[in-house]
Amino acid sequence: MKIQQVFTSVAYPQSNGQVEGNLVDELPSVLWAYRTTPREGTKETLCSLVYGNVVVLPAEIGLESARVMFYDEDNGARRANDLDLLEEKRETVSIHMKAYKNCIAQTYNRRVIQRNFQVGDLVLRKVQEE
Repeated sequence: MKIQQVFTSVAYPQSNGQVEGNLVDELPSVLWAYRTTPREGTKETLCSLVYGNVVVLPAEIGLESARVMFYDEDNGARRANDLDLLEEKRETVSIHMKAYKNCIAQTYNRRVIQRNFQVGDLVLRKVQEE
């Protein structure tokens, strides 16, 4: 079967030949994927929060999707409407973020062990050097 197990250091993964290609060539694709993926807390993409609408993916351009085929050059009015609604969208996202943070806090706080201290109890205190 000729299976070879190779170990590598996290600090230098190039040492085993598993990392191929140039990171600079892949960076635009990675950034595009990051900016067009909806976030867990907001349920929106970064591009939609900045520009007010959903971006057209490169795959849609190559395949001539419906959005590309029916694109109208004179969409200034629709674009202005998207920008007018952007502030409302950001407020909605802010509400989603607060709810998400509360959910995370509740999940964390369920695991916290409550301890009550009285005056005179010995506790371990970390002293920070100045």
